[in-house]
Amino acid sequence: MKRETKSSAWMVLLGAAVLLVLVTALENTLDPTSNIMLFTALKKGAVYALVAVSMNLLNGFTGLFSLGQAGFMLLGAYTYAILTIPVESREAVYYIYNGCAINFSLPELLGGGPVGLVLGVVLALILGGCVAAAVAWLIGLPVLRLKSDYLAIATLGFGEIIRAIFQWDKLGPVTNGANALKSFPTFSTFNIPGGLRLSTFMAFLLAGVCIAVIVLLINSTYGRAFKAIRDDEVAAEAMGIHLAKHKRLAFCISSFFAGVGGGMFAMFANQAQAKNFTTAMTYEILLIVVIGGIGSVSGSCIAAFLYVAASEWWLRFLDTETVLSNGFKVPFLRTGFRMVVFSIIIMIVVLFFRRGIMGDKEITDLLRPRRKEGRAK
Repeated sequence: MKRETKSSAWMVLLGAAVLLVLVTALENTLDPTSNIMLFTALKKGAVYALVAVSMNLLNGFTGLFSLGQAGFMLLGAYTYAILTIPVESREAVYYIYNGCAINFSLPELLGGGPVGLVLGVVLALILGGCVAAAVAWLIGLPVLRLKSDYLAIATLGFGEIIRAIFQWDKLGPVTNGANALKSFPTFSTFNIPGGLRLSTFMAFLLAGVCIAVIVLLINSTYGRAFKAIRDDEVAAEAMGIHLAKHKRLAFCISSFFAGVGGGMFAMFANQAQAKNFTTAMTYEILLIVVIGGIGSVSGSCIAAFLYVAASEWWLRFLDTETVLSNGFKVPFLRTGFRMVVFSIIIMIVVLFFRRGIMGDKEITDLLRPRRKEGRAK
C-alpha cells in the first residue's frame, strides 16, 4: 500500500513539473497580446485554485461552514501591497492623505535586484497570510462557538466589516482609503526583459507550493483530526481530540492561505482595492469548491480553472451583438447574456454531478491500480 502511495505521489509531482514546463513554453511561444485571455484565465485560475483549496480545508475536511474568505483575501492583498510598493512611488500613491505612514519596501530592504525582488515578494505574501491568520485567531475565539449557518453568517459579516474598515478615510495613510494601491510587484514583474516571460509560471509555482503544503497537512495527523471532527465531533472528542484547538487551528491555517491567495490576486489584478473583495467573490470560491467536490483538493483545482475559463473566456462571445451579412441580428447576444448561459451551465453541472466533479476522490486515487477482487468461492 505504501509503495502504491509513493508511486502515485511521484506521478503527481512529475505531472506538476510537466505542467510548469508546459505553461512556460506556452507563454514564451504564443503571442501574449493575441492570447491574453488564455494567460489571464491561467493566472486567475491558479489564484482561485489556491483560495478554493484553502476553503475546502475548512468546509470540506473540517466541516466548518465559513464564508469569510474574501475578507481574509483582502487582508493578505493589502498587507502585500503596502509592504512592497517602492518608496519613491508612495507619495504618488498616497497623495490624497498627505503622506504615507509606512515608508519602506521589503524588496528594497532586502537589497533590491532580482534576489531582493523574489525574497521581498515571498516574504510579503507570507506576512499577508500571517496577518490574515492572526485576525482569524482573534475572531475565531467567539465565532467558532457557533455552528452551521450561524458560523457562515458571522464570518460573512466579518468580510463586510473588514471591507468597510479598509475604506475608512482615517486609515488613508495606510490603506489609501477607498482608492486603489498600485505600483507594487505583480506577476508581470518577473518577466525577463528580452528573455523569458515568467508571469504565468510564477502564478502556478506559488499556488502549487501552497497547495502542496495543504495536501501534506491534510495527510498528517492534524489532517486526520480535522476529518474526525467533520465526521463526528462526539466521537472525535472521545478519542482525545481537542475540538476547540483543532477547529481554531484549521480556521487559522485556512485563513493564512486565503491571505496568501489575496496577495496573489493583487499581483494578478495589478492593484489592491477593497471594493473588489466582495461577498460575491466568496460565493464564487464556494461554488468552485462545490463543483469540484467537497473534500477533494484535486476537484477544487480542476473546478477553479474550468470556472474561470468558462466565465472569463469561453463564453465571452455571448456578450457581443452579432449581425449577419443579410442584416439579421442574432437574438439574445448582448452584454450580460454570457452570465445567463453560465448560470444555466452551473445548474446542469450541479444537477448531474451532485457530489462534484471528483466527489471526495483525488487524482492519486485514480492513478492507483485497482485491487483485484478475491477469488470466487
